[in-house]
Amino acid sequence: MASASDERAAADVLKSLARHLNCLNEDNKSARRRALDAIKRETIDQGLSSAVLQEVFVCLLKTLLKSLSDPAETCRDTTIQIIIAFIRSVPKPEDTLPYLMPSLAQRLGGKEILEPAEELRLALMEMLSLVVEVCGRHLAPYLDDVMRILQRTITDPFPEVKKESCKCAIHFAKCVPEHFHLQAECLFKPLLQTVSHQHSQVRVTATHAIGAVIQYSAGKNVDDVLSHLAQRLFDDSPRVRKAVTVVVGDWLLQLPDRYSYFHKLIPLLLSSLSDDIPEIRSLAEDLWKKIGAQWEMENEDDLKDKMDFQLPALYACEGERPGLGCRELVVRNLSKLLPAVGRDIGDWLVQTRVKTAQLLRVLLLHAEDHSTQHLQSLLTVLYHACADAEADVRTQCLESAKLLGVFVSPEVYLKLLLPHVVDSASCSSASPWGPLMVLGAVLRGSSTEALRPHLSQIGDTLAHPEVCQGSQQVLYLDQLLTCVGTVLRVSQVDCDVISIQLLKVLVCVQSLSSHQEQHNEAEELMRRLCEVQSLPGMCELYRRHMNDLLLWLFDSHHAWTGHSVQKTQLEIIAVQSGPVVGEFLSAFLPLLKSCVEPSRDPELRLHIFTMLSKLMLDAGNTVDSQGRFGEYMEVVLKDLLLPNLVWRSGRCAAAVRTAALSCVLALLHGAGLQAERVLSMEESLRTQLISALEEDSRLARLLACRSLHSLLKLTAHQLNTDSLNKIYPELLKRVDDSSEDVRVEALKSLGEWFSSLGNNYDTQSCRSHLELLVQQLLLYMDDPDSKVQDSVLDVLKVASEVDRDLLQQQTEAVREKQRNPEFCDKLLQHIYSL
Repeated sequence: MASASDERAAADVLKSLARHLNCLNEDNKSARRRALDAIKRETIDQGLSSAVLQEVFVCLLKTLLKSLSDPAETCRDTTIQIIIAFIRSVPKPEDTLPYLMPSLAQRLGGKEILEPAEELRLALMEMLSLVVEVCGRHLAPYLDDVMRILQRTITDPFPEVKKESCKCAIHFAKCVPEHFHLQAECLFKPLLQTVSHQHSQVRVTATHAIGAVIQYSAGKNVDDVLSHLAQRLFDDSPRVRKAVTVVVGDWLLQLPDRYSYFHKLIPLLLSSLSDDIPEIRSLAEDLWKKIGAQWEMENEDDLKDKMDFQLPALYACEGERPGLGCRELVVRNLSKLLPAVGRDIGDWLVQTRVKTAQLLRVLLLHAEDHSTQHLQSLLTVLYHACADAEADVRTQCLESAKLLGVFVSPEVYLKLLLPHVVDSASCSSASPWGPLMVLGAVLRGSSTEALRPHLSQIGDTLAHPEVCQGSQQVLYLDQLLTCVGTVLRVSQVDCDVISIQLLKVLVCVQSLSSHQEQHNEAEELMRRLCEVQSLPGMCELYRRHMNDLLLWLFDSHHAWTGHSVQKTQLEIIAVQSGPVVGEFLSAFLPLLKSCVEPSRDPELRLHIFTMLSKLMLDAGNTVDSQGRFGEYMEVVLKDLLLPNLVWRSGRCAAAVRTAALSCVLALLHGAGLQAERVLSMEESLRTQLISALEEDSRLARLLACRSLHSLLKLTAHQLNTDSLNKIYPELLKRVDDSSEDVRVEALKSLGEWFSSLGNNYDTQSCRSHLELLVQQLLLYMDDPDSKVQDSVLDVLKVASEVDRDLLQQQTEAVREKQRNPEFCDKLLQHIYSL
């Protein structure tokens, strides 16, 4: 109650305002504005006591409220400022609510916007916020008015009005909680429209408003807003993501029915643990610890055993282990969370997949060994996620797989995982590397001791044909190498028991890959395999396993074709093993023999002969490293080479003969053979080489000439007369060859023929052969090709050492005919010098 003096003072003030109040009805805008300024000056600005102001405000309120509809914007603005000032100053602002609230509801809460000015709508909302602040629970009777206003202003076109309305909703919910829940539901639609506004600050305040409205509502609309809040976790603005984190954390701590929504709210908060902004991560961690501690306290009886007798966890990751309450919350809700994770990790939006993959890792970090019971579904999720095109998704999923290795026993995960590694099509035919990728990550998280009893099973699976030869895709081969590298890194010296299996895998990768980087990595892993077994190098590794490797290939060699990868595996083993292959010729050559039988695929034989020629060209460091290759020469010639020199129609057959000829040349040139062994096969070899001189292929004829040259050189002075007399006519024919290289090579071979004539070659009885040969060679002294002339001269010079008189006689006869006298003079000069 106001005192008598206050009432008198108020009456005096009102009397002085009478004229100004009358002026508010003037048509002139300036007069109304001056009247309002005078009212403000003589009331608010006078420093009157709060009791006097209370009396004055009650009397002026109706008049001032009418001025809220004044046509002049400046008048309405001044009126709003006067009312706000009165509300701030009077001791009992709630006395004005019966008139003020309907007026505000009419001005702001109608279907149409009565206040056209954005700034004045903001001022009116600030007035309402002030009323909520100072009147508090006295606003309960005006719940309908306030809700009608907020419904309209939350979706106001002016962003500042939206923000002020959201703030007002938060304060109003806290002021009248016992009444607010009755109509809280009507605010969700406007708030959900506003939470996606383009201004980040609007989204922040709308998010906080949603949090408060849910907190003080009946709790039936949590499901309606969750998807909208989840979308805000992908917001570009850190402030918005922080607001979501705060709201969800508060719900988990304070929401009355929070236990019913744990499985829906926990993923939202845990997603913030992987946010890019450290502040948000730290905030989420603090909130999560509080939530876990609160739940732990609320369920102390259920957790008594675990709290009193906690067993140490298999925790191999950096960072602090989550608290018991946090872990239990995840464990108890994991069965409800994983289906949603499996669904969202395949979402079409990259951001969703990345967030889900990050969430999965956090869940497994909390679930620890309890993830075992969900292992089958987890592995299925990881198979598909590891094939994701987004690198961040794959990285997070591999970290999740690593955690499975940390917390789950190898006996359990290998039983489920290895069958999918062998039959990757059962998971996804489009990404067969998925199970391998998961296996590599899981093994990385396992301990040496845990893996030790299961190494043989792992090695056998990796070396299974369906695995190590399952695909030529680069990603698949990368994962094979990753698995081998992981096993070597985790198991170290224990890998001795699966050395042969790992070596097979590395050989297979090299045979399938066309990328040099993968070849290099495979070789590096071979060296690593040697290191863990204390072997000096790869040769020793191959020496230890060569028998097993050759048997491995021999088991399938009958089915090899030109497209079989095994032929490349054989080449890799033969080349990389270096001198070791010379120690296992008894097993190596029969395998080659079977592969080059004339009935086999021409492409296969071509590949084998190409490989064999490379080995024999460096025989001392490969097949003849032990000096025993000569012992197998008869087998090589009779069973491998000569049958493939027999003429057969077709271009493929011709290519095979050419490849076989290259092997013959390599054998005669680089294998360190003894003449005696060659002589035992001379007739068969000579016959095929002479036949090859008629090949259509220029390269084949060239190789045949060179092979005869090597044969003559190798068996110098030891060939019988009959053999020699059968060779030169065929070489002589090649001097007329269409290829210059073949002609020159044939002449070199003829020169070697003359050099190979030993004492057992009777020049008198064979004079006709020599005479014919010399006569034919002299015909080429006029050859237009200077190289041929020079080669002929070199051959005849050698021939002069065999039968000087014959050559002198034939040359002088030609000289008399004035045919290329310069050539003849050079030759005669050489003959005379003998």
